[in-house]
Amino acid sequence: MDWKPAFEIFCLVTGVAYLLLEIGQKNAMWFVGIVTGAACAVMFGFERLYASMGLNIYYVGISIYGLWQWRKDAVAIRDATEEEYLHLRKPSAALLGISAAVLVAGTAALWWILRLLGDPASLLDAGVTVLSAIATWWLSRSIPHQWLLWIVADAFTAWMCFRQGMYWMTGLYLAYAASAIYGWYHWKRKGKYIDDAL
Repeated sequence: MDWKPAFEIFCLVTGVAYLLLEIGQKNAMWFVGIVTGAACAVMFGFERLYASMGLNIYYVGISIYGLWQWRKDAVAIRDATEEEYLHLRKPSAALLGISAAVLVAGTAALWWILRLLGDPASLLDAGVTVLSAIATWWLSRSIPHQWLLWIVADAFTAWMCFRQGMYWMTGLYLAYAASAIYGWYHWKRKGKYIDDAL
């Protein structure tokens, strides 16, 4: 029996749960992120999409950091205002500059490494991996503009998965892209800025 379709469906189900929790800015999202990240890392590893595999391992680690950061922010907001809301930060000029430099340099370096490893979609895998890593860092800091990065990264990841015949994963990333559009509007409508972020 081929285990890959069932494993892809598991990634799809946990990924959708993650999205719903992310849009509502629920701390439980980070726990689901650990499970989803580990499962997707295995899936991408078997397809030899090494950057996407590494990205999902990064998701596991950043989920631990994000849980800590969001809990800290929620306590500070509750103590200061007696209310809870979606807490947002504005990206600083330094964050934007660093992110742009990391995107260009990181994609170039990773593309070179992935070509050596025989990654079947080396440039696409490198680009979406670096963009997704930046978006996840922005998410951990509650920057709503992370949703815009996700729209681009998820659309290209869906295309990469489709080209590799990973049809359930294609569905997952199309759902991610659609949810990112909703997430952008939801966070902008329901959130309050607490400060700038680096």
